Amino acid sequence: MASLSKGWDIQTRVIGALMLRELTTRFGRENIGFLWIMAEPLLFAVLVGLLWRVMKGPLEYGVDIVAFVVSGYIPLVLFRSVIMRAVNSFTANGSLMYHRQIKVLDLILVRFIIELIGHMMAYLAIATALRAFGMFPWPHDIGFLMLGWGYFSLFTLSVALIVAPLSEMSDILEKFIPVTTYLMVPFSGTFFLVGVLSPEAANVVLYSPPVHAMEMMRFGVFGPAIDPHYDFIYPLEFSLPCVAIGLFLCRVVRRRLVVE
Repeated sequence: MASLSKGWDIQTRVIGALMLRELTTRFGRENIGFLWIMAEPLLFAVLVGLLWRVMKGPLEYGVDIVAFVVSGYIPLVLFRSVIMRAVNSFTANGSLMYHRQIKVLDLILVRFIIELIGHMMAYLAIATALRAFGMFPWPHDIGFLMLGWGYFSLFTLSVALIVAPLSEMSDILEKFIPVTTYLMVPFSGTFFLVGVLSPEAANVVLYSPPVHAMEMMRFGVFGPAIDPHYDFIYPLEFSLPCVAIGLFLCRVVRRRLVVE
């Protein structure tokens, strides 16, 4: 138990140090510095939400259209950012592997945690601002909202764990990732509700784990008015095997990785 506690303490300090290094490298210490991790997704969500309001009016599926778009778009941007950062993350930080306390898994976790914190801060900030203007409701069920975020984050991490080592094995993947991440748009539930789709289309999109997470988040925010459709078990049945596969691939890549 003492050795486990010591190991946990070491890895916690390693993760903390790597996070500070990553933040300083990406954002520097000038202007608003680390707050850019929140500002970037916030600006994306606000612009898309306003665009939808201009194009479609104030309501969508019976709720404020800006709140509807924002509540789905920020998790989508989280997925795209994490996957893009996962590509070649080992090569970019290969010199750090000289330190035996640093593992390849740490490099993925650091970037994932930074993106997750930034996007959740953006979600909270924009929800608070819209709430002040009467455009975002008080959450119907905060537990469901956080559960949906948890499922979505687990799925995102599971995909990143696979993409990161595969990008080290093949340069072709690096070229395709920016395009393929856009395929998440129709399979994420960002801009639609399962309840308004035809039964055939609903059955198809429910094969996508993020849709279940998005429906949970939307239910947590808007309540039963949106007629949510989700399964508690299916996202885990998909994501946990992906995590296991990703961890195995990380071990394979670590043996091939040349530390300079």
